[in-house]
Amino acid sequence: MNTDLYDEPREGSATLLHNIVYCSRATPGVTDADVQAIIATARRYNPAYGVTGLLVYGADVFFQWLEGPKTSIEALMANIRNDRRHNTLVELAVNEEVRERMFPTWDMELVQPDDIREVLQDALRDAKAAVNTKALRELLQKVEEAELP
Repeated sequence: MNTDLYDEPREGSATLLHNIVYCSRATPGVTDADVQAIIATARRYNPAYGVTGLLVYGADVFFQWLEGPKTSIEALMANIRNDRRHNTLVELAVNEEVRERMFPTWDMELVQPDDIREVLQDALRDAKAAVNTKALRELLQKVEEAELP
């Protein structure tokens, strides 16, 4: 991936960001150690590629929000699609727009399923841009419709 494409905006500014929200089923045998390995890898590589986001794991389901340069996100999604720990991957939302980051300081944060509503509601309270507010409301609605824990 080309890291030259990533130029971090200054506080309060916005940049062109690509984001994907997806969910997938964990393959049988995925353990907490596997999930921790995913987080450790993300925290090691995401900053260099300008990727931020969050991962929720519970009941053998991964739910993830990724944001960053389009080339970085597309390459990361190709890796995820080929990852033996994921199957039945479904993209819930794909956007590319000029906006502030939803999770600017999270190279990859593991959120427990019981906490996803609270995390999204906190992000909604902190969101300054209308596009972020809209995206977070839609995501909260999807969480409610899916009746996640």
